[in-house]
Amino acid sequence: MKKKLTTVEFHGTKEQEAKLLEIIEKYKDTKGAMMPILQQTQEVYGYLPVEAMQIIARETGKPIEEIFGIATFYSQFSLNPKGAVSIAVCLGTACYVKGSGDLYNKLGEVLGLEGGGTSSDGKFSLEATRCIGACGLAPVLTVNGNVYGRLTTADIEGIIAEYR
Repeated sequence: MKKKLTTVEFHGTKEQEAKLLEIIEKYKDTKGAMMPILQQTQEVYGYLPVEAMQIIARETGKPIEEIFGIATFYSQFSLNPKGAVSIAVCLGTACYVKGSGDLYNKLGEVLGLEGGGTSSDGKFSLEATRCIGACGLAPVLTVNGNVYGRLTTADIEGIIAEYR
């Protein structure tokens, strides 16, 4: 017997929760609505908190497993808060062959985020991504959407200094 979710402990603001409920209401009876619901939810919170996905499940009648499956399948979604400075290193084939793994490791070392994640002060987040479509500039990384290409590990300290 499946336990029905009746209450959700929510850690967002009341304004965020109201916006989430508005988004769900707008799309809940639309076929294929889960993608726009999740995309807009992520815009509200900056990521997809578990509590928000539980509210989406409750309000749409969809199983939380289905929602979580969608959120983890598509790389556009993040289940963890990102830092004010969001760094993504491309580990796609062209970038990896040209040393992006070393860039990722160096960033982890410099930021104290080996293996990725978000710094305890919320300033920096580091993640590995796949191809971002800038193979001609390999290896590349993005910082808050700004693309840096043809990098070496010697470039990392200078890039981080721009955002400290």
